[in-house]
Amino acid sequence: MLTARVLVVDDEKDILKALEFLLKSEGYAVSTALSGEDALEMYKMGNFDIVLTDLKMPGMDGLTLLEEIRKLSPEAMVLFMSAYATVESAVEAMKRGAADYIVKPFINEEVRLTFRRLIESLRLKEENLALKRELAQHRGTCKDLVFVSDAMARLFDMLESVIPTKSNVLLTGESGTGKGAIAEYIHCTSPRRDRAFISINCSAIPEGLLESELFGYKRGAFTGANADKKGLIELAHEGTLFLDEIGDMPTPLQAKLLKVLDSGEVQPLGGTKTRHVDIRLVSATNQDLEKKIKEGSFREDLYYRLSVFEVCIPPLRERTEDIPLLADFFIKKYSASNEKAIRGVSDEARDAIVSYKWPGNVRELSNVIERAVVLARGDAIGLAELPEKLKTRVESAKGSSLKEALNDVERNMILKAIEEHRRNKESAAQALGIDLVTLYRKMKKLGIE
Repeated sequence: MLTARVLVVDDEKDILKALEFLLKSEGYAVSTALSGEDALEMYKMGNFDIVLTDLKMPGMDGLTLLEEIRKLSPEAMVLFMSAYATVESAVEAMKRGAADYIVKPFINEEVRLTFRRLIESLRLKEENLALKRELAQHRGTCKDLVFVSDAMARLFDMLESVIPTKSNVLLTGESGTGKGAIAEYIHCTSPRRDRAFISINCSAIPEGLLESELFGYKRGAFTGANADKKGLIELAHEGTLFLDEIGDMPTPLQAKLLKVLDSGEVQPLGGTKTRHVDIRLVSATNQDLEKKIKEGSFREDLYYRLSVFEVCIPPLRERTEDIPLLADFFIKKYSASNEKAIRGVSDEARDAIVSYKWPGNVRELSNVIERAVVLARGDAIGLAELPEKLKTRVESAKGSSLKEALNDVERNMILKAIEEHRRNKESAAQALGIDLVTLYRKMKKLGIE
């Protein structure tokens, strides 16, 4: 991490000078402000890592300054100091997101240690983010997989254990979450990467044609079969077969597929001999297969063969932190293909993109960005280039949409962590990378019981 940038705010000049001298002696780049109003303007102009502010000041006090800074940067690290040291003021400051609290008159060594701890926290956060981005870029060379969210990082951590094996994988999740891209990633990082990756959408092909496509046929098997044809199952020998929308596969074909998985052999339509096949099967669905089993439209024995390793891909609304990165990725992609020089999006447009719920997930985001790139006349995408459904949400939110979206992200992550750790708050806090006090504070702020 480069030299940390610190903004110190206090209405007493002597205190400002003392803190400036102390922090500069520690190697920090220090700026000072005599009021909350001045500090806010400086924060808008600069890029500070830590803000150290007095709690009680004339005009804009420290708590108000914290709220205004958080509107600009929700993850801002703000440290309070006050001679009015009461439990109530400390609790209130921490409730509103203070990183820590120093009591006046402060002890120099206490200030030094507090800043060293906060800087270390920032350093670890930067390293973690850099590692995730590097990993996302590495994975993106296989198939366009871009993410920084913990939810997707955990998903790929799980996949790492199954990718080297022959085990079948079932990908579940809403439409548009990227199941096809993940299926390709599984193949191209597996020992089968040098063999074929065969993909077919079971819902896009009529039943009769789907059977001949999968199993192949012998000449004369039916009208129009003028020559032998290998099926996709055979073509995927020693490679990977990806069956998308497996939930829409007709029941008779389910039985035939199960036989292939059990025996390792495939028999073409009209043929009398079987052929040995060694395939790794990855399937995907946005349907509830267990429900379909109860309804009698999906075979239970096939489900167990498909779901040796089942992975649920989270919808985009549950990993909102990925949206800006994905938007930037699609801007570069579609700018290049349309020979345009779009450098990014306006702040207003970015707020709209982040706050939208994306029912169509990554696929919908991709389509929206492609449309915006085509419509853009300048070097940045503005609100005018976005669909009406995104603009309406921002206008009704009146500037608070980004904050609401970030709150939704926090709420979803906390609820998921608590559920995964069977309501053990301490374990959930550790998984989230925060302490137990911070978890309880966030739960209260977000209305989580």
